[in-house]
Amino acid sequence: MEITFLGTGTSHGVPVLTCECAVCTSSNSKNRRTRSSIWIQESETSILIDTATEFRLQALSAGIRHVDGVLYTHCHADHVFGFDDLRVFSKLTQKSIPIYGNETTMKEFREVFSYVFRKTQKGGGKPQIEPIVVQEPFWINNIKIVPIPVFHGVLPILGYRIGNLAYITDCNRIPLSSLELLHGLDILILGVVRHEPHSTHMHVQQALDLIEELEVPRAFFTHVSHLLEHDETNRVLPANVSLAHDGQKISLL
Repeated sequence: MEITFLGTGTSHGVPVLTCECAVCTSSNSKNRRTRSSIWIQESETSILIDTATEFRLQALSAGIRHVDGVLYTHCHADHVFGFDDLRVFSKLTQKSIPIYGNETTMKEFREVFSYVFRKTQKGGGKPQIEPIVVQEPFWINNIKIVPIPVFHGVLPILGYRIGNLAYITDCNRIPLSSLELLHGLDILILGVVRHEPHSTHMHVQQALDLIEELEVPRAFFTHVSHLLEHDETNRVLPANVSLAHDGQKISLL
């Protein structure tokens, strides 16, 4: 299984508009972060987690040629506003692309992207999708997906476990029942915005405590703000933990 970090930034991205801080003006390309999403490939199966605002550019850069399904964490703008570009992939196959999320996410999808679900005039086309509410484990081709309920502030959202990989972003609290689903991981990807505590996201020490509790051998931080400089932060993190960067590829045996 190969995982590509399509984007690793927060809802603002990095550089942040109008900001002249050291990270936003850095010449280090690893400090340039589009909105967060990953692409998972195994054999011929191609799965996205979220379609970030810059999804079109991310897909061109990564060379994505087809999409078998999209796992949505929640329906906030930075995680879904690349959705319309799925229309290219559904047109290629002449098949609907299944999109997965919890009940709240799928309900909000029908509101935010209402044009997809009603009859409209012909034009540039629109994504052909099949929304699926998930609570229990399910399969996309040969890949088993386990939804992981977590909280983004008070909003119930989903992380996902795929084999011994888990992806959890925009989360500040994980219920005990969900922690049970995260044992035995090889790789954990967590959304971590900054060093200081945050009301709806994990901060660095909170994430490190979770990694230690779960005894995860490898962990990567994504959904990173301009308050964390890539190289400086990695120098102070444990050897098995690092900030991810846009375009980074990792493998899971």
